[in-house]
This record gives sequence, structure tokens and C-alpha cells, in this order.
Amino acid sequence: MPHFSRLTDIITCSLTEILNAAANPALTLQEIIGEMHEGLGACRRNVQTSTGNGERLKREISDYETQINVWKDRARRSLADGDDDAARNSLRRKVEIEDLIAGLRPELDAAAAASQHMLRIQKALEARYAEALRKLEELTGQPPAILLESETAVHASAAATQKRSTAVEAELEALRRELQK
Repeated sequence: MPHFSRLTDIITCSLTEILNAAANPALTLQEIIGEMHEGLGACRRNVQTSTGNGERLKREISDYETQINVWKDRARRSLADGDDDAARNSLRRKVEIEDLIAGLRPELDAAAAASQHMLRIQKALEARYAEALRKLEELTGQPPAILLESETAVHASAAATQKRSTAVEAELEALRRELQK
């Protein structure tokens, strides 16, 4: 039976309460870790998708901004050639593209916000996942065997762990300096 119905359930759960109510805490925790692993994979895919959407919108807006300059230059050339109608048509196309960009900018902002939101959820899930792994090791006395989705996931996880470790070491050093003052 699934323990969580949403990713935020994983973040807000109390592992201690769940394990205290479980008949077999180690088995329950293994099930929970499996759900967390699946949720974390889904969250990572959502981060990639929302980030990709934002990048696509940035490129699209940039392309349209280039087109604005093209239509403005065409209007200038048409006006210099004495063709007011062609200049007018070029400026209409420029305005259409400006309106399109104005419609895409809120979409870009929404994609960026979604990406940041999913990234925050991912970090919280990773922290909760690490907590569950530590608790499983405490219960069983053995490091948990973790099966990751792919070799890429292993490298990404190792890089994230190294980055966190480096940040922790830097913060530890800062605290040491603070205490020496």
C-alpha cells in the first residue's frame, strides 16, 4: 500500500511517526524509500521538463526579437524607397511580433517559477530521502543497497553529494573561523 499520494507528502511526513506505527519498521522504511526514490525520479524529470520549457521560450523570444529588427529594417528600406504601404506592412508585422513576445514573456516567467519550485521540492525530497536512508541503516545496521535508474543518475547523485559535501566543509570552516574570533 502506498504511503504517499503526493511529493509534498514525502517532504512533510514524519518518518518517526510512520515507523512507530509500523509492525515491521525496517520493511516499512524500505517501502517508503522505494516510493521516495520513484518520487525523486519524477521530480527530477519535472525539473528537466520545466527548465527545458524555459530555455525553449527564451530561444523563441530571442528569435522573435531578431525578427523585430528585421521588420523594422525592412520598414526603413521601404520608406527610403518611397513605398509607404510596404513600410506600413512591415511595421504591422513588427507590432504583431511584439504582441506575441508580450504574450510569451509571462509564459517564460511561469516556466522559470515552475522550474525553481520543482528544484526546491527536489532538494527537499533529496534531504528526506537521505534521512530515510540513514534511518534504515540505523534499523538494520547495514548501509542500504540503492538501485538507481541509470548510470547517469549515479553520477548525478555522486556530483550532488560532492557539491553538498563541499558546501558543508566550507560552512564548517567558516564556523571554525567564527569560533576563533
